Amino acid sequence: MGWVGELTDGRFTGPGVAVFVSGVASMGLEILAGRIVAPQFGSSIYTWGSIIGVFLAALSLGYHYGGKRAAERASRPRLARLLLWTAAYVALVIFASDLLLSLGGSFPLPSRFASLPAITLLFGPPTYLLGFISPYAAQLSETEGVGEASGQVYAVGTIGSIIGAFGTTFLLIPSFSIEVIGFVFGALLVATAAGLVLTSTPREPVYSTVAVGVLLLAAVSSGAIGVSTGGQVVYQTQTPYQELEVTELGGTRTLYLDGQRHSAMDVDDPDRHVFRYTRYFHLPYLVAEDPDDIDRVLFVGGGGFSGPKRFVSEYDATVDVVEIDPTVVRVAKEYFAVEESEQLNIHTDDGRRFLRQTNHTYDLIVLDAYKKDKVPFQLTTVEFMQLTRDRLSEDGILVSNLISAPSGPASQFYRSEYRTVNEVYPQVYSFSTASGSTVVQNIELVATKDTERLSEADLRQRNAERDIGIDLTDEVGSYQDPPPTEDVPILRDDRAPIDSLLDPMVGQEYVVEQVPENRSSG
Repeated sequence: MGWVGELTDGRFTGPGVAVFVSGVASMGLEILAGRIVAPQFGSSIYTWGSIIGVFLAALSLGYHYGGKRAAERASRPRLARLLLWTAAYVALVIFASDLLLSLGGSFPLPSRFASLPAITLLFGPPTYLLGFISPYAAQLSETEGVGEASGQVYAVGTIGSIIGAFGTTFLLIPSFSIEVIGFVFGALLVATAAGLVLTSTPREPVYSTVAVGVLLLAAVSSGAIGVSTGGQVVYQTQTPYQELEVTELGGTRTLYLDGQRHSAMDVDDPDRHVFRYTRYFHLPYLVAEDPDDIDRVLFVGGGGFSGPKRFVSEYDATVDVVEIDPTVVRVAKEYFAVEESEQLNIHTDDGRRFLRQTNHTYDLIVLDAYKKDKVPFQLTTVEFMQLTRDRLSEDGILVSNLISAPSGPASQFYRSEYRTVNEVYPQVYSFSTASGSTVVQNIELVATKDTERLSEADLRQRNAERDIGIDLTDEVGSYQDPPPTEDVPILRDDRAPIDSLLDPMVGQEYVVEQVPENRSSG
């Protein structure tokens, strides 16, 4: 049966266990890398491609040089040292990930390659060391024949990788912080090294094992060094979808998702609009022929529920919210004064799936599920826009809250989405929310089924005549002419190059203007 039998007969101290643990750690760290890198570089296909490429390259180098040295150097003590060196580097990642990310991000590279140096610096060395484990273990195998020994190594290592992938994805990330997850992998490596050291003949000193264990404990106890995203951290966690943080500063509570400001609340006035872009959600009450006809509203994306809360307090309308992340819903209820009622219904689901399955017809649908660098492509395509049109009443209105720039290189996503929406809706209006035509900001698209287009003057007149609970003079003033769209694609389910459209925004500041405290309605 060879040393692979150690995994089933109770002898958990040999090379077979080292291979298994290296598989768990390498794949677990690869999944964890996405969470560590995303707040600074986003989680686009370029970031994930870089993560996968770095891990494969580092493992390949480790396999290569480990194989060349295995015949002369392979031993249980050396396997233990490799595991300890890896654990020590994991401790460094736990303690100084922010500094290493900043250092790696200082290289002047094109935006799509910007994350590559940081990923290499963070995860290249420990993955390279783990690559030595398999050839060393194969050399130490008691199995006769190179083929059989190699097969056992591949089998055991792959089983470890499968457990590492599923365990990190479905158990560790939803339950623990990045620092604790890193500690788990480090402790697993140290424990395996200790088993190898204690069963070596002659027995190796255990000082280095204890030292690395203490280093890991110190790293996780002190926490990662770095600066909070803003204010005192009230709550922080990893969800199955993103890193979530709630901070409070000067009476304003802010929700951060993957390091980006997503929503904010005035603690003393929970229904007040803090971020200016949320005021634009009221524009449909000017665009509609009769605002009293807006009886049922759907928000796709919850966040801090700024829009839904204000709609519930301001209008006699039933508001449904569909949010894919259950942790976001829980945090909104605990920290952002959200309460379900007969008027406010919350559904935990994917927005497209919800629209496909619901039997409700809406008078207004607000799409608020996009981030600067993470856009669910299935909520951007012609097919999805046709679904929203089917779920709207005859005079229904669609609002899409995009993050892009009105013009310039960073405007590609906005212009492409405008063209896509315009394929389905006869009239599409756009409104910028911050100063500067090339600044990355929230851009609000308002789409209707009407054949006649409203002018800025029409909206100004309606704003003066209608009492909709909020003065939108400034918001109407940001009315934009239709953008040029000939050079950008229509997004479809079979081709939606979202990552390439978002790429020009990488590294640019995302500007979110705030509403002064004394301007709650005017």
